[in-house]
Amino acid sequence: MAARLIGIIGHGPELEREDGAASVLRGLGAQVATIDLWDDPHLLFAEDEGADVRALIVEALDRPDLAVAALRALRREPRLESAGALLAVTVAQVARIDPTGGFDDFVLVPYVPAELYARIRLLEWRKSEFATEERMKVGAILIDRAAREVTLGGASVSLTAKEFSLLAYLCERRGKVVSRDELLKRVWGNGYEGGARTVDIHVRRLRAKLGSALPLATLRGSGYKLEAPTTESTSSRAATVEPRSRGTLAR
Repeated sequence: MAARLIGIIGHGPELEREDGAASVLRGLGAQVATIDLWDDPHLLFAEDEGADVRALIVEALDRPDLAVAALRALRREPRLESAGALLAVTVAQVARIDPTGGFDDFVLVPYVPAELYARIRLLEWRKSEFATEERMKVGAILIDRAAREVTLGGASVSLTAKEFSLLAYLCERRGKVVSRDELLKRVWGNGYEGGARTVDIHVRRLRAKLGSALPLATLRGSGYKLEAPTTESTSSRAATVEPRSRGTLAR
């Protein structure tokens, strides 16, 4: 099984300080790898080329402007394209954080271990995807079949019964092309007398309500396809998000 590590990027001499992210996370049981802000990103995999990066922490401290450039360089490494990224800054620099810089969240330095732990778990939840009999998660979309509820980033989304059923079926068939005829049969039933235009209308409504969170492609002449993740599926990642014991980050 591939190692799952947290990548920490910062000023070389400061990376191993006692109160740095590397030391704090090792104390919580996490596997970490560190590189300098200007090192080649592939060096994160120096000890294990097959490792899976759970999250990136860029320790900008008093230079959040440098962090944005560093993150852009990290994203050029294919294995880091979709990894969740935390910006670590001092309190004095919070106002200088660029909301368009590409980071998923930020954390304050000096670290509060419990907060750092919680923010990493939140990143993993946002990036995770899974499917069970009762619930499915596609990116930020969470579908609760039992309650027939949908949330987007934690906020409730109001869907009609048919919109809900259509979304659920598209998610079940993620990565596969589904024709309009198949959708009519599976969602509306064999007795429905309407045409393919009905599917298009409902798809348009789903896109309006879910926006870019719904990676649904229209394939002319074929139907629709809910795009599969570009990285390895995280359907079984729930076990790795949960700690082995209280206050400990699972490896």
